[in-house]
Amino acid sequence: MFLTDLSALDAVIDWMGHGLLHLAWWQVLLITLGMTHITIASVTIYLHRHSAHRALDLHPIPAHFFRFWLWMTTGQVTKEWTAIHRKHHAKCEREGDPHSPVVYGIKTVFWKGAELYRAEAKNKDTLERYGHNTPNDWIERHVYTGHSALGVSLMLIINVALFGFLGLTVWAVQMVWIPIMAAGIINGIGHWWGYRNFEAQDASTNISPWGILIGGEELHNNHHTYPTSAKLSVKPYEFDLGWMYIRILSKLGLATVKKMPPRAAYGDVRAVADENTLEALIANRYEVMASYARGLRSVVAQEAAKLGDAKVLRAARQWMHRDVEKVPHNAQAQLQQARKASPALDKMVQMREELRQIWLNTSHSREQLASDLQAWCKRAESSGIAALHDFSMKLRSVRMA
Repeated sequence: MFLTDLSALDAVIDWMGHGLLHLAWWQVLLITLGMTHITIASVTIYLHRHSAHRALDLHPIPAHFFRFWLWMTTGQVTKEWTAIHRKHHAKCEREGDPHSPVVYGIKTVFWKGAELYRAEAKNKDTLERYGHNTPNDWIERHVYTGHSALGVSLMLIINVALFGFLGLTVWAVQMVWIPIMAAGIINGIGHWWGYRNFEAQDASTNISPWGILIGGEELHNNHHTYPTSAKLSVKPYEFDLGWMYIRILSKLGLATVKKMPPRAAYGDVRAVADENTLEALIANRYEVMASYARGLRSVVAQEAAKLGDAKVLRAARQWMHRDVEKVPHNAQAQLQQARKASPALDKMVQMREELRQIWLNTSHSREQLASDLQAWCKRAESSGIAALHDFSMKLRSVRMA
């Protein structure tokens, strides 16, 4: 009897130390990273691209798997996440944005992003206004939403059973993974630091050109420029891991892509910019204006000697190519000084704003806008500024893809 008790005690101690699987620590680490990666994929494919933006349709099998997995590993409710994210896009960087570092400050969003999310999830008006077309079946009402804490509790039990006491650490990592990666890094850093391909209407940035760790969400500026696109990468050097998974699901008949980023096509240079040019410009304005920004940066480099003051040159390199409303107040005086010192820079900035007004001016007819564009191209090509002339020629060759 005593020996039997000792054997049972040894079995319990062995289970507490190694769990049912008896894995080495590095094996547990790999499994943990694998599980957190599935969680990231579930967020970017299901919650973000499918539910919030309807950029793709998912077959019921992967859709329900993602719902189940998120219930187990995060306790997130599809309607809450979807509504909060849609509100973020609707009120981005303005009062009412649930988690903007421009509004709350980067430290608050990075460290307390999960708290901001939970507070907004209690806002019934947000859920009613932005939470439409989200799951409302029996299992959603009675299990996933009705008992959102049950899933993560079951995950804790499973982890401890499989890995022993080390399962507590596995579970803790799972619980903090999304608050850190999504609430902190994407909602915080993704609106604060990084590079920008496009002058979107907000402060969004691409954190990295390789969207691997967070499933492609690193390409946040691309997403805010084309929010309904299922693909987040737009440049040849960018990689969107979430898009690779979507392509695999598509090949298996488990996903249908609804929208992709628009791409400008170029052909022969038209004699004059016509209504077709206007249509292509408006449809591809972010890509076209990114090309203009590259030309403006080249003029800053050419005119560097004229700017003199090092601070003025530094401000011009950093901010001259950005839209006026995106320039910090403390840099505006230096940019004005740079424009006074360089007529070429002044002309480039002036004509950029005139070009933007062509698609912003909704009071003009299509014919009038095409005429305005023709006049703009004529002034650009006679300006004596090579970058402006070359851009206008390229603009006259743009086509609808």
